[in-house]
Amino acid sequence: MSTAALTPAVNTRSAATALVASARLWFGVAVIGQALFLTYILAFYVPSTLSGNFAAWAKNTNLITGYVPGDTAGNLAFGAHVLMAAVVTFGGTVQLVPQIRARAPQVHRWTGRAFMTTAIAASVVGLWMTWVRGTGEGIPALGITLDAVLILAFAGLAWRAAVTRDFAGHRRWAMRTFIVANGVWFLRLGMVVYGLIRSVVGDAMPRMGAFFEVWNFGAYLVPLAILELYFLAQARGGSAGRFAVAGGLTLATLLMGVGIAGSWFGMFAPLLAKL
Repeated sequence: MSTAALTPAVNTRSAATALVASARLWFGVAVIGQALFLTYILAFYVPSTLSGNFAAWAKNTNLITGYVPGDTAGNLAFGAHVLMAAVVTFGGTVQLVPQIRARAPQVHRWTGRAFMTTAIAASVVGLWMTWVRGTGEGIPALGITLDAVLILAFAGLAWRAAVTRDFAGHRRWAMRTFIVANGVWFLRLGMVVYGLIRSVVGDAMPRMGAFFEVWNFGAYLVPLAILELYFLAQARGGSAGRFAVAGGLTLATLLMGVGIAGSWFGMFAPLLAKL
């Protein structure tokens, strides 16, 4: 067999390997980021929320609307929301671990139910805080609303696929749900990365406020688009397409890693140091 005949097969295998490797790299970095985020929630919010010391939330000056004196319903809703965020962060990450899915299906099923149920509840509470409590307004409020609608839709479709035993479809919808359920996490990472880039480039880039309005949608739509490209490359992509998606996913992972590090050292760690 000639070298020319072997080349396409080698390229195909190399492209498939690159795609899988880039996905594993993304997941590994995401797990680290989710673990740090969960640590922050458990250390900063859980003790004060469970003890009823809601005023302690005010230490986080980055909150748009956290603790409000006299707003019992709003404070309880926010407290419930952050507690549910811990469940979503842990449960969503566990859901994506293939070894757990293969070797401990019962754990996978129960964490999946907890993740889906909590994500749905958190999205409903988020909508209430946005439109009733008045946490957000204008374009950011619309971004939060679209994210909540996608969480409800994707979680429902993931659940239906599981019930009908369409496990391939269930896996895809569960991954989509994971992305949109972590919209606020991606929002924070994106703001950190943009701020770092802008600190170097300067006023040649739009101000943080302008980017914030756009990124309220991009925080979940951009990762969702990357996931769809990954699905497409995995199912029907040629060698060039798979290499391209692998490269794009690796770049996205690098930016995500910068955002994770910046969030931890610039926001989370300083807040935890105040405890």
